[in-house]
Amino acid sequence: MHPVVRAPVNAEAVAVLHRAARPLMDELPRLTDRVVELLCKEEPAYRAASVDQDELWHEVYRSLRHNVGSLLRPKELRDAARRCSWRIGADRAEQGLPLDALMRAFRLGGAVVWQSLVDRVTRYDPDGARLLVHVAAEVWDFVDEHCAVVAEAYRQTERRLAWRHGNRQRLMADALLEGTMRVADLVETSEALGLPERGRYAVVAVAGPGREAHRGLIRSRVPAAVRILWHPRSDADLGIATLGGDHGDHGDHGDHGVSGGADAPDASGTADGLLAELAGALPALPGLRTGISFAVEGLARIGEARRLAETALRSAAPGGAPVLLHEHLPAALLVSSPGLAAALADRVLGPVLRLEGADRDLLLDTLTAWLECDGSARRAGSRLFCHRNTVLNRLRRFEQLTGRSLGRPHEMAELSLALTARRVLHGQACGQGPEAARTAPGRARPAV
Repeated sequence: MHPVVRAPVNAEAVAVLHRAARPLMDELPRLTDRVVELLCKEEPAYRAASVDQDELWHEVYRSLRHNVGSLLRPKELRDAARRCSWRIGADRAEQGLPLDALMRAFRLGGAVVWQSLVDRVTRYDPDGARLLVHVAAEVWDFVDEHCAVVAEAYRQTERRLAWRHGNRQRLMADALLEGTMRVADLVETSEALGLPERGRYAVVAVAGPGREAHRGLIRSRVPAAVRILWHPRSDADLGIATLGGDHGDHGDHGDHGVSGGADAPDASGTADGLLAELAGALPALPGLRTGISFAVEGLARIGEARRLAETALRSAAPGGAPVLLHEHLPAALLVSSPGLAAALADRVLGPVLRLEGADRDLLLDTLTAWLECDGSARRAGSRLFCHRNTVLNRLRRFEQLTGRSLGRPHEMAELSLALTARRVLHGQACGQGPEAARTAPGRARPAV
C-alpha cells in the first residue's frame, strides 16, 4: 500500500482552528465534566468501585489541558502532552483497567474536543466552518498518535508487572525449596503460588542433558490429580507436587489435589497412591534421571522434600524409570553416605570383589538373582539358565569367601546392603544409577 499524501494544511484553516481552540482552554472544567459523564455512562470499567472518581476527573482535566494546548502550540507542548498520555497509560495498567476501555476513553475525549471545536466555529465563525474540515485529519491524527502512546505505555507496564509477578513467584518457590522461607511469610506465599499452607507435598527432581527439550512432554504426562509447580534451575528442574491438603483455607487453589483434609484417615495412603501414579506416568527419557521424594505435610517442609528428591535423584538411572524414594530407601541411605557405602562393600564383599572379573560377576549375579527370587534356587537357576544345584554350589563358595552365612538373618542383611552399596557406587562411577548398574547392558553372561 502507498502512504496517503495530504496537501499542506491551509494557513487560514489553522487560524480558524486556533480561534476555536483558544476559548476551550477556559472551558476545560466543563469539558472535563462532560467527558467524565460520558465515560461513566458508556464504559462499565470506569463505573467500577476501584476507579476513584476524583482521580478520574483530574486525569481527564490534565489530558485535555495538554492536548488542547498542543493544538495551539504543537512544537512547544507536544512532548509534554505525550508524557501526560504515557503516564495515564502506565498508571491505568498498574490499576488493571482494561486497555480497550482506556483506548475508548481517549477517543471519546477526542470526540468531545472535536465537537466543541465544530460547535464553536459554527456558532461564532460560520464562514470558517468550511475551512475546519481541512484540519480534521490532523486533529484525528493527533488523537490516534496519543492512543498509540497510551497503548505502548500500557503494554510496557503490563510486561514489567508480569515479569515482576513472575520473578516474585520464582523467588518464593526458590525459598520454599531451599527451606529458607520465613514462617511469617507462608500465608502470603500460599496465596501467591496457590499452594495450601497445610497441604501434602512431594518434590520431583529431573536432571540430565537436554532436559529443556523434554519439558513439554514431561509436564504433559503429569496425572490430572496431581498439580505440579515447576521451578527450573541450572542443574535440575524441580517441581512442587500438590498431593492434597487443607482446602478450607484456600478454596481457590484446593481443587488441584486430592479432596479431604490433612488429617483424613487415609491421607498417607492417598499420597503414596498419587506418587505411584505420578512415577508411573512420567516418561523415561534418554539421559534423564528423575527422583521423587515421599510426601511431607505443609509448605514449611518443602525444603526437606527437595533434599529427599535429590537423594532419590542420585539413586536414579539415566534413561530409567523415575525413582520413588520410599521404594529405594536402602539405596538412598547409601548414596547419602558414599564413604560408608564403600567401606561396607569392601568389608563384606572384599574377597569376592578381588576375584577375576568373570568369576567375580558370576558370584555377585548369582547372589543377586537368588535374593530377588526370595531365596529360591530353582527360580534363580531359571533366571541364570543353570541348574538349581549350580546356584547352590556358587552360594556355598560365596559363603566360604566372605565368611558369612546366608542362613543367619543379620549376616544376610549385611550382604544385601553390601550388594546395594556396590551397585550404587558402580552406578555413580559409570554416571548411572543403581538400577542401571545392576542390569548394565553389554556385560557378558558367564558360562555355567
